[in-house]
Amino acid sequence: MSNDDPAEEAGDADADPAEEPDEVEESTDAVEADSGSEETGLVPEVSAEDLEARLDEVEADLEAAETEDDLDGVAAALDDAESDLERADLPEPDEDDDEAADPREELESRIGELRDEVAERRGPYAADVTDEIESARSTLRDTRWTEAGEAELPGAVDAFLADVNDALDTDLDRTGEDDPDSLADALDAAVGAVEAADLDADDDADTIAALLEATDALAAGVEDAEEWDDLQTHEQLQAQGFYDVLGHYKDFPPELAALKEHEQRGNVEMVLLALDSLQSEFMEEHCLAALTRMNDGGAFEEMHQRAGKRDRPAIRALGKMGADGAVETLVEYVDTDSNPALQKVTFKALGEIGHPDAVQPLADKLRMDNDEVRPFAARALGLIGDTRAVEPLADVAEDDESDSVRAAALWALRQIGTEAALEAAAEYADERSFVVQSEARKARDALETEGAEATA
Repeated sequence: MSNDDPAEEAGDADADPAEEPDEVEESTDAVEADSGSEETGLVPEVSAEDLEARLDEVEADLEAAETEDDLDGVAAALDDAESDLERADLPEPDEDDDEAADPREELESRIGELRDEVAERRGPYAADVTDEIESARSTLRDTRWTEAGEAELPGAVDAFLADVNDALDTDLDRTGEDDPDSLADALDAAVGAVEAADLDADDDADTIAALLEATDALAAGVEDAEEWDDLQTHEQLQAQGFYDVLGHYKDFPPELAALKEHEQRGNVEMVLLALDSLQSEFMEEHCLAALTRMNDGGAFEEMHQRAGKRDRPAIRALGKMGADGAVETLVEYVDTDSNPALQKVTFKALGEIGHPDAVQPLADKLRMDNDEVRPFAARALGLIGDTRAVEPLADVAEDDESDSVRAAALWALRQIGTEAALEAAAEYADERSFVVQSEARKARDALETEGAEATA
């Protein structure tokens, strides 16, 4: 018989299961630990040293890369390294140590540098060639060339087309004229030829390199051709005949002497040319003064554009021109009480233009606070001469606190000159204020003269 005790065997059998709960608990702790890492998004097992080693491998792969596919693999490896870096639990630098290195920052910097190198190693592509051609084409069309520059451009384009024909075995040729627009059309054909070749960055690297060398030569040829902006200002003026009017002159600089001569001859186009070309404040002032004296409608567009930017000399010139087309713009400035200098020149210009649309806006300013500007509103109404202004001017003459404003109102009534206007002004012939009395007596004399003429 066996001496084995069934109870002992049962006990032994039960012993192992009794120990298993401890192992299960340990396994559960591990799961919880892993779960905690997932919740925090950190990867404690990835160290700075691990990432440095991986980046060493990526750098080696980059040095060995020969194709776009190789570079794609390097870029993907950098993406993986950057992703792990973002989740890695790396130590923070000691805040009390200014020289302590930040491992995360150093790794981020290295990844960035490797990405830059990948970008530099890529290509070149056919799109780089077409971009360069399109840039040269735009320059041809958008640049103002001198005669010498236009003569230089066809050679640069012809040489480029020959290089494209050699690289792509095409037969591109110019059929148009030698003007910049026709040359640009020829470059359109070159763009189409490159696109049709469907060049691959790896398989056709030599062809792309040859085309880029050709585009570099094209760009240099276009750049070297003389354009208008390459000329000095005096050379531009000379090329356009600005100095042709000069003989012996006393004024210095010669630009001023030429300007005066053009003003005397009524050459408004040349005065505008000088205004646009000569950037000094001295010459700008003389040009605007000349245009104001010339009172030539040919300067309207330029002066109106400047007036739109609140340029006071331009507004003054528009008034001298009697430019009806500027009234809408100028009326917008009537209410600019914060800028009395602008109001004064605007009021005078509107008065000189004499358009009825300005009457009511100016009449409204007869009651504004600034008693230095109110007289300009009154005088502008007198220049316009519209009878609608008689009543508001008479009211100002009666009760305004400023004698200069009242005198301006009486002057305006005299300019309007109707019987009602003169009678309203003549009422103040015995005023204590000399300026008011003087204007009123002139109005009274005008009435008496009219009466005598009517009687005769």
